[in-house]
Amino acid sequence: MGFTEDKLDRIYQRTEGRCHICRNQLSLRNYGTLGKRGAWEVEHSKPKSKGGTDHMNNLYAACIPCNRKKRNSSTTSARSTNGYRCAPLSKVKRGENTVAGGVVGALAFLLVPPHLRLAAVVVGGVVGAVVGKSYEPD
Repeated sequence: MGFTEDKLDRIYQRTEGRCHICRNQLSLRNYGTLGKRGAWEVEHSKPKSKGGTDHMNNLYAACIPCNRKKRNSSTTSARSTNGYRCAPLSKVKRGENTVAGGVVGALAFLLVPPHLRLAAVVVGGVVGAVVGKSYEPD
């Protein structure tokens, strides 16, 4: 199936332009161009041969070597050969982690005496945001 430029862009952005299997940087303009630096293809997490669809939740950007090597095996086994369990996070997901981490960190004020709560909110919020931003689900 051919994909529109808009859909290819959304697939590429899901992982910040990284192969979801090996995490190498891809080049948006080198979609489907074998032999070019950062060349990539759309990879079906659940292969079409096993009932996978062209829905966005099943589509990821993968460098051509990773996509061809995976063939119709599972995404879990393909990623595990590189030491990963999940796809890299997009900026949107990383931002969500930052906010969630900041909120959780700021709630630390509930665990400290009243005279230290303001400091706990500030420090907890900052530390939580930093940890949330850097957190990868692997």
